[in-house]
Amino acid sequence: MDDIIEAGFQKLTEKIQEKEKEREKLSEEVRKNDAELLARMAALTAPIIGKIGLNMLYKGKQDSKGELYDTAFHPNKMIVLGKTEPVKFRPDDISKPVSDQFCVLSEDGAFYELMYTSDQFGVDSYLNPLTPAEAIQVYGYEVMFMLYRAMRDYLKGQEDLVAALEMTMAFVFPQEK
Repeated sequence: MDDIIEAGFQKLTEKIQEKEKEREKLSEEVRKNDAELLARMAALTAPIIGKIGLNMLYKGKQDSKGELYDTAFHPNKMIVLGKTEPVKFRPDDISKPVSDQFCVLSEDGAFYELMYTSDQFGVDSYLNPLTPAEAIQVYGYEVMFMLYRAMRDYLKGQEDLVAALEMTMAFVFPQEK
């Protein structure tokens, strides 16, 4: 009886090792093609960003209390996919230090680093274009996860809205039996 148990356990550990090798092989294949995957995810998401995205601040002035006024926004809506430690200075103007830096996907389907510079007088920003590979390199796989999560949350919201509309219609127009 002990031989049967030991043989079964040996077979189990062999199968685990086989699956681990297979997982490693597949994981490596995904890592080799991660930028292509992210680019395809972005292309599929781009048409929806106009509905779910945010109007991101382009520039604004600050009053003495730190409140913004005379604000302007980037023309395309965006979704924020990640944040990182800001670089020291903006690529468009090295005299402007970066206070906040985000990875965003714009409704035009492009990835950008949204870099904010703020001082006591106001805030302005710069959109630094990124390739999908650069987005993963700088922000990690979090950008891929956040893009997936945004789409999943949007679908959940749509499902909830449709269910609520169906209940409303059933209440307003009850079916007679």
